[in-house]
Amino acid sequence: MKIIEAKIPIKLYQEMRVACGLSAKTDEACEIGLNNSIYSIMITEEEQTIAMGRIIGDGGCFCQVVDICVIPEMQGRGIGKMIMENISNFIKSNLPKSCYVSLIADGDASFLYEKFGFQDTLPESKGMYIKNN
Repeated sequence: MKIIEAKIPIKLYQEMRVACGLSAKTDEACEIGLNNSIYSIMITEEEQTIAMGRIIGDGGCFCQVVDICVIPEMQGRGIGKMIMENISNFIKSNLPKSCYVSLIADGDASFLYEKFGFQDTLPESKGMYIKNN
């Protein structure tokens, strides 16, 4: 497996999100969003991208870990952990100590994120969102 720390190409990003059960994103949204990533990582095996992840935010006060996904047929092999190790190293090496780094954990993914120090925000705070349709 090869780790690539670089901007994720739009078409690949869109394909990976759908393959991993995440919502589809328009070309316009991807062009803006991917260009504004703070950190992006992909993992390839035999020239095929099998996993990705990103950090978004202002790079100082607030950041969010997003798009952590591994294609279904490659899950359960520690690839998500590889992505999170690289993201965790980037956070520790490149973001200010007071930077608030958050994420939304789907399903059992919280067990992986806890291994990297992420904690449930409840009862102190509750995550909320609005979807722009």
